[in-house]
Amino acid sequence: MTSPNVLSDDAQRTLPDLDRLVGLPLRRKPRILSRWIPAVLFGAVALAIGWTVVSAPALSWPVVGDYLFNPRILSGVLLTLVFTVLTFVIGLLLGVLLAVMRQAGNPVLTVLVTGYVWIFRGTPLLVQLVFWFNLALLLPFIGIRIPAWGIVIGGETNAIVTPFLAALIGLVLHTAAYMAEVVRGGFLAVPPGQTDAAKALGMTTLGAQCRIVIPQAIRVILPPLGNQFIDILKATSIVSVIGGGDLMTQAQQIYGQNYQVIPLLVVASLWYLVLVTAASIGQYFLERSVDRSRRRVVIAKEAAL
Repeated sequence: MTSPNVLSDDAQRTLPDLDRLVGLPLRRKPRILSRWIPAVLFGAVALAIGWTVVSAPALSWPVVGDYLFNPRILSGVLLTLVFTVLTFVIGLLLGVLLAVMRQAGNPVLTVLVTGYVWIFRGTPLLVQLVFWFNLALLLPFIGIRIPAWGIVIGGETNAIVTPFLAALIGLVLHTAAYMAEVVRGGFLAVPPGQTDAAKALGMTTLGAQCRIVIPQAIRVILPPLGNQFIDILKATSIVSVIGGGDLMTQAQQIYGQNYQVIPLLVVASLWYLVLVTAASIGQYFLERSVDRSRRRVVIAKEAAL
């Protein structure tokens, strides 16, 4: 019976000490040594390096200005955008198909999709592009030939698989492997009970995936797709190794003629920065809209409870 009184007396004795501690002024560390001096030093080093690069004799800014809006450069920018959009759309569709096949529960399809992802994610994009560009060495003819009947459907591989098509095939197949994993991650984010409930209502596995799982997985998939689009945009520069006609290809062809290597690389870099910045802004607003819709769903659930 006495312990509560003792505890209360101890608590009362500590109150003045707590009040005294609360009244003490806070000790702040000086920010000059910890923040401003390192910031000034690093800023000075960055400015010195930047000025050294910008004022280098090899970096001729008049040449950069002359070729920034050159028709050949602009055609390369346009083809880069074509590569990016086609690769993203076709790769996404193929990735969704692969993810659905892997989630279908068929062991044969699971093995096939797993092997596809393993091969195209495990080999560098550069190797794949060079392989498709030299496909004629493996298959000189693409099509069907029946000499007895005089039927020839197809043609020479070099005539069919142009540098543009070889680049597009390599980019799409490489991107589809990553898209399949992104989409599969979105499928796994949906609770399995959703699929079970759909099947209990009489839906097939494919119908449950298309009408129940995919609409819910889109909310999870959208942000990574923005990063994937930017990665594809930058990856198109590798197409230059097979002369695909993109921005980097045009820059290489021009500086191969006038030997202005650094200015043309700066021109290509500026255009890539513009394109990536525009894509990043679009990704920012896309993620904001997704977060806003997600908050609305949470608020609606809380209101229902």
